[in-house]
Amino acid sequence: MERKYLTVTALNRYLKYKFDHDENLQRILLKAEISNFKHHSRGHLYLTLKDDNSQIQAVMFASNTKSLNFKPKDGDQVIVEGHIAVYEPYGTYQVYIKKMDKDGVGDLYLAYEMLKEKLEKLGLFSESHKVPLPKYPKSIGVITSPTGAAIRDIINVISIRYPLARIIVYPALVQGVNAKESISEQINQANRDKLVDVLIVGRGGGSIEDLWAFNEEIVARSIYASKIPIISAVGHETDFTIADFVSDRRASTPSHAAEICVPNKVELMDNINDSIIRLANSLNNAYELAKGNFSKVVKSNVIVNPEKILETRKLKLIYLEDKLVAYKPAKQIEYYHNSIKNYRIRLSQIITNLLKENQHRFNNQIDKLELVNPLSIMKKGYTITKQDNQIKKSIKEIDESKAITVDFHDGSLDCKINKKVVK
Repeated sequence: MERKYLTVTALNRYLKYKFDHDENLQRILLKAEISNFKHHSRGHLYLTLKDDNSQIQAVMFASNTKSLNFKPKDGDQVIVEGHIAVYEPYGTYQVYIKKMDKDGVGDLYLAYEMLKEKLEKLGLFSESHKVPLPKYPKSIGVITSPTGAAIRDIINVISIRYPLARIIVYPALVQGVNAKESISEQINQANRDKLVDVLIVGRGGGSIEDLWAFNEEIVARSIYASKIPIISAVGHETDFTIADFVSDRRASTPSHAAEICVPNKVELMDNINDSIIRLANSLNNAYELAKGNFSKVVKSNVIVNPEKILETRKLKLIYLEDKLVAYKPAKQIEYYHNSIKNYRIRLSQIITNLLKENQHRFNNQIDKLELVNPLSIMKKGYTITKQDNQIKKSIKEIDESKAITVDFHDGSLDCKINKKVVK
């Protein structure tokens, strides 16, 4: 019987197929020591994983190294996650690493996931419990290390963006055995003091061990119980802690926390200038409307020719008197004559009241005009700056090479510009 031979390629292909279809080899978790470590110029990592009795080759491609939170080196005890496959051209097999952590960090990740799941079920991450940040905080509390870079970054950003805010530092340990109690107590202390409108809780970047205090349940519960809105600012943009999920707002860095905590003074000044312009336009419109109403009142017959009203009434009375004399007996004439006297008295009172009412209305219109009169506003110290006969609303619109006119309520100044300072 003729024997069938395999080519080397066929054998390696078959072995690769068997490796690729074995579920036990597609997701493995190894605990080992690194040796023969090499960092390729393209970012790939080549290494040997070994224990006391065996070793196996391994590779971690550059696309997976982004998740590393430490710099691997020979002698490191690690936990790796990946799969095993055959490299067909050479007939060798090796571990293709997707994730690698220092031995012991894996336990921390497990504890992190367990606590995260527990607190989420208890509702500590609920969006309904989170409160909005104050729009214009007067006082800002910062819970962090008083000597770290985080507090300097926060103070610098707030001082530039919104110097009106007061900053109160609650110094706390942010790593180490006692850090969780220190952070928790300072959150509670800030709530007892009631001196700040918002709290920034955090620190700069570091390893998972460095940031672990912000993954502790005692810190999470203090954040959840806080009546003061809290911004979590722990580590870098890629770092996520339990504190981030419980807080009312998460910031990617301490500097970012300071940015979202306060408004920008430049934007506020722009809004104020826009409001001033709208107010000036409203006052001008109100003034023109009142001016028109006043003109109508002044031109009305009641003001211009009040005697015509009296003449009309008098003519009607004379007509009635003549009619009574001509057609009524003396007794009726006397009766109507007395009535006419009463009507005259009442008419005189009506005309007097009408004049007083219109005079009062006239005075009110005068007072309203005075309220919206731009000159009255300018008497309080406001001025209007013009250049080329145009009102300038911002210093950015001023041409330094041209003169400007500054209008006061009682005169104006023609000025030359020595220096232009833009804030």
